[in-house]
Amino acid sequence: MFLVIGEKPSVSQALAKILKAEKKEDGYLAGKDCLVSWCFGHLAEYASPESYDERYAKWDFTDLPIIPEKWKLAVAKDKKAQLAVLKKLLNRKDLEYVVNACDAGREGELIFKHVYDLSGSILPVKRLWISSMEDSAIREGFANLKDGTEYRNICEASVCRAKADWLVGMNATRAYTTKYFKKLAVGRVQTPTLAMLVEREEKIKDFKKEKYFTVHISCGGMEAAAGRVDNRKDAEKMLKECRGGQAQAVTVVKEEKAVPPPKLYDLTTLQRDANRIFGFTAKETLEYLQSLYEKKLATYPRTDSQFLSDDMGQTAGKVIEAVLHSGLFGEKTLSGLDMPAPDTGRVLDSRKVTDHHAVIPTVGIGEADLSSLPEAERKVLALIACRLLCATGEKHSYESVKAEISCGGHIFTASGKTVTHNGWKDFEDMLKSSFKIMEDVAEKEAAGNNGLPEPAGSRSGGKLPELAEGRIFVDVQAEISEHFTSAPKHFTEDQLLLSMETAGRRDFEQDTEKKGLGTPATRAGIIEKLVSSGYAARKGRQIIPTPEGMELIAVMPEYLKSALMTAEWENDLLRMEKGELDSKDFMQGITELVGKILEGCRNIPESELHRFHRKESIGNCPLCGADVYEGKKNFYCNNRECSFTLWKENRYLFGMKKKVDKKMAGELLKTGRSHAKDLYSAKKDQTFEADIVMKAEDGRVNFSLDFPKREEEREKGKIKTKS
Repeated sequence: MFLVIGEKPSVSQALAKILKAEKKEDGYLAGKDCLVSWCFGHLAEYASPESYDERYAKWDFTDLPIIPEKWKLAVAKDKKAQLAVLKKLLNRKDLEYVVNACDAGREGELIFKHVYDLSGSILPVKRLWISSMEDSAIREGFANLKDGTEYRNICEASVCRAKADWLVGMNATRAYTTKYFKKLAVGRVQTPTLAMLVEREEKIKDFKKEKYFTVHISCGGMEAAAGRVDNRKDAEKMLKECRGGQAQAVTVVKEEKAVPPPKLYDLTTLQRDANRIFGFTAKETLEYLQSLYEKKLATYPRTDSQFLSDDMGQTAGKVIEAVLHSGLFGEKTLSGLDMPAPDTGRVLDSRKVTDHHAVIPTVGIGEADLSSLPEAERKVLALIACRLLCATGEKHSYESVKAEISCGGHIFTASGKTVTHNGWKDFEDMLKSSFKIMEDVAEKEAAGNNGLPEPAGSRSGGKLPELAEGRIFVDVQAEISEHFTSAPKHFTEDQLLLSMETAGRRDFEQDTEKKGLGTPATRAGIIEKLVSSGYAARKGRQIIPTPEGMELIAVMPEYLKSALMTAEWENDLLRMEKGELDSKDFMQGITELVGKILEGCRNIPESELHRFHRKESIGNCPLCGADVYEGKKNFYCNNRECSFTLWKENRYLFGMKKKVDKKMAGELLKTGRSHAKDLYSAKKDQTFEADIVMKAEDGRVNFSLDFPKREEEREKGKIKTKS
């Protein structure tokens, strides 16, 4: 008898079906020789600081650093019942071993380890490590269970990742929050990711657009353009020198070029394309792909590999055949394509496969009722199916022509391209046609010449007329177009994922396995956390930093904003998985970083500490002369020993239905009086106007009304009587 623990109920139910464990019990399924239960994702996580000492409930800088000697785990209330079930099962005397069937990756190791540790079980652990939920893959996985100790390095890396995030997040957040008197959430990956958004925002704000001009000539059925001209006079001079004149083809260069098929999808490249093409967020794409995985239509989602292992050539061929007969793109669309034999060898390379191979459909796609899939899942499935066809397709070939035309002593450029073999792009066109995907204008702009629109006629677009060097053109037409340089664009989720993936890459040695910010499994969560915390916001497909995000990055030291440092940590965790780095050395580095953060906070200048709470004085206290500030309900003296307070709902003015606002308070403090036109008399049931007078005597403040207009009338009356 053995126990199987999956990461979530749906996965465990699929495993139980294969193992014939179909009897429903409380929190698990039972079979003849096995029991199958489940977690709900992370059942247990590292406990908050107050779990170690009650004094940590109050945030105090002097209590830092908080570095647990013995780490505690906490379980959410809604997950305690399932944990109790698992504890009981893990301590049954009739079990020979337990199978860790959580997702085959770093986080799956951590989920299982926390449950196993909390249970106090001593059962031997075996590992189910599969990349597909197909029945055949599950059977093969159970037939080849590994000893749990073979994955101890991955498990250790997962523990260190979680502890590092806790130590940096808890200590840095409390340190900066208590120093600046404002909640400032700091994260190991979150902060450098936000810093990239802020850096781009600052470049956009600082950008000053510049006007420039382009001169175009038309001759021989084509259009050519000169380079950028910075002032109109020079452009007009060039125009006059060319218009109506002759032009000559100086050089004509023809080249045969080819675009090789793209690689298969890893999670990040899939998330990027799904965002660019369909507008899905990284989190949504991961959820849709996870659902397809559980429905046995796609392989394991959280992978950073873009290849299949060497022994998967036959599998790839069967999947391609299944895709072609799945109806995913419509029968008519496929029937019109030239279908050469797929080159599966191009996508096979075991050396480039880490824990899991690239994301591809399963052979189950050929038999499934795809019309019943939710539209979003169908789109994601179409992307990975199309990518498999593209990756095993033929190269895309075209002839490139670039011509330099001389006119009026100036050189103009024209370029064109003619497709000679569409190759793998047939499948890309098929995807666009099937899902009515419009051409991505934003992508074309991003791929342009550094934010400058390409001059008309210079684009590698349509076919140019037949050209030969020395050919003369007469009666040249010319015109000027006006342009402005463009500011950098805000990040889309596609571009942000790319920046996270490649962060710090230039600073590593060439043979280093580069991991960037976060992992394919965690990047979507980091972006969502920035949005949910209010540090970033979505604006259409763009992600922009909020004012709160800008404020946070403004006070962070360079090393906490550094993508390089976080990328180095990811690389260290990868080395730990391979047994090349000791966990103690990694954690020592994290502890030293926490010390560096606290030391930096201790050295923040006093003048900086109130940068988020600098208040404007509205006047001087009539009792002690100190500054008076506006509070939520009153205006108060900054001198704590002084008793002066001017309430906004003043008792004296309450019956006159008048509140003290900022303008009135300023006038009272400056001159001792403020004129009001809307005072209310309950006796006469009407409004009137008067001066509100404030006097400070013997440490007390008194109020009265003065009617200056009545005094004026009396004075005028006296003068009239005398005369």
